Amino acid sequence: MALKRETFNPDNTMMREAPDGTVPAKFQALILKDVVENSKLMQLARFEQMDDLSKSFEVFAKGPGAYWVDEGNRIQTSKAEYVPVTMQAHKLAVILLASREYLNYKQSAFFTEMQPKIAEAFYRKFDEAGILNVDNPYKFSLAQSATAAGNEVVDDISFNSLLKVEDVLIDHDIEANAWVNKAQNNTLLRNATKVENGTTERLYDRSGSNIDGIPFVNLKSDSMKKGELFAGDFDYAFYGIPGNIQYKISEDAQLSTIVAADGKPVNLFEQDLFALRATMDVAFMIVKDEAFAHLSPKA
Repeated sequence: MALKRETFNPDNTMMREAPDGTVPAKFQALILKDVVENSKLMQLARFEQMDDLSKSFEVFAKGPGAYWVDEGNRIQTSKAEYVPVTMQAHKLAVILLASREYLNYKQSAFFTEMQPKIAEAFYRKFDEAGILNVDNPYKFSLAQSATAAGNEVVDDISFNSLLKVEDVLIDHDIEANAWVNKAQNNTLLRNATKVENGTTERLYDRSGSNIDGIPFVNLKSDSMKKGELFAGDFDYAFYGIPGNIQYKISEDAQLSTIVAADGKPVNLFEQDLFALRATMDVAFMIVKDEAFAHLSPKA
């Protein structure tokens, strides 16, 4: 008689018994939901469904046009132009430290505890790469596009400098649909005013979360300087998430990228810790450099 195969259940599996594998489906969905809802870049860019690590598709370039015609004349027509592009995913990995007692947790309890930490590590890493070009595996970032297009405005935050950022985009027939801000800029933005005919004009509306009527998001990153902002049309930015989140646990590695309070690399065995490495594939691309501009403060 054939033995009945036991169905995997994260509620009955200890983490010590499953040191690597795919994150259980329930927590997979929760982590991805958390990543997408909290990543500033994913909030703004366009999602493209992906079933593989690369995907080719076409993006709108220009057209179709419209024409005035005289009664009885043939109506002119124009074709919309599309450009073929290929978006490539890269593996994003994060390492989290925890005390060994977590290895005695059931899988469900463990990932309930770790879910927000894994998600935050993922979306912070992705945003820094795609916005600031920090530790970036992609060929694209807002910072790179603004530089390539000559859309760099070097000035302190002021009424005029904010309008100048919008103007460099308009010179390319681009209207910004979002700003990427830093919360530390809020005081500078409040002071970005212009007095005309005794009336004070303001561009920054904190309660409405917009600058000159254009919505903004606040990026949390030590790599983004106070006084920096990005603006652009994020319909020209795409992202995709193929595949599942994988994990692996190590109890005896020495971590070269994480240091202890004494400045030395963390040794898991000596310090009674373990490391959780989680990986996911994420794709990102920008299809028009001219769609993004960057305001950076004077030296």
